[in-house]
Amino acid sequence: MLLLAFDTATPAVTAALHDGERVLAESTEVDARRHGELLIPAVDRVMATAGRTLAELTGVVVGVGPGPYTGLRVGLVTAAAFGDSLDIPVHGVCTLDGLAWAAGQGGLDGPFVVATDARRKEVYWARYDGPGRRVTEPAVDRPADIATAVDGLPAVGAGAALYPEVFTGRPHGPAHQSAGALAALAARRLADGVPFEPPLPLYLRRPDAQVPAGYKAVLPK
Repeated sequence: MLLLAFDTATPAVTAALHDGERVLAESTEVDARRHGELLIPAVDRVMATAGRTLAELTGVVVGVGPGPYTGLRVGLVTAAAFGDSLDIPVHGVCTLDGLAWAAGQGGLDGPFVVATDARRKEVYWARYDGPGRRVTEPAVDRPADIATAVDGLPAVGAGAALYPEVFTGRPHGPAHQSAGALAALAARRLADGVPFEPPLPLYLRRPDAQVPAGYKAVLPK
C-alpha cells in the first residue's frame, strides 16, 4: 500500500505519503488564499522526501470537506486528475474525520466536537464518540445556534478556537488538518473494509460567487 493524501478544505494545504503502517513524509502550509499554488509543490516535496514515485501509488486520499468552495475544489480536482492519469482509486474522507483522527492520535477519546472555520461567522462541525466514530452529519451553523449541542465537550479545530464562549470544553489540538492523519485514517478504513465517501465536494451551502439575476441590455435592439 502506498497512499498519497491531501486536503485543501481548510486554510492548511497539507499533503502526506503513507505506506499502510506509517507516514513516510508530510508537508503542511497554512495559507487560505494559495491552495492552487501550494498543493502540487507539497505533493512533489513529500514524494521526493520519501524517495518514491507516482507510479508506485496504490491510491489517492482526499479531504472532501466541508469547506469553502474555492479551496475545496483544488484538492478534489487534483485528486481526480491523479486517479485518472495513474488509474488508481480515489478515496474521499470527510475533513472533520481527519481532524478527529489526529486528535485521537494526540490522546483524545470519548465524546468531543470538531469545528472548522466556515467564515460568515459560522462553523463547519460534527460530534464524535471517539476518533473514528462520528455521530452527527457534518453541518454548518452559527456558533450560538449550536451552543447547547457542544457545551462542555472537548473541542478540536480552528473553528472551535474562534468561539470559546460557545465551545466551552477543554480545547484540544490540532487546529488545522493533517494529511498524515487523513492518510492514517484511510489506511485503517481500507484494512477494515470500511467504505469511503465519494470523492465529491461537501459544500453544505452555495458558493459566494453568484450569476447575476438579470442583465441590463447594452446592445441596440
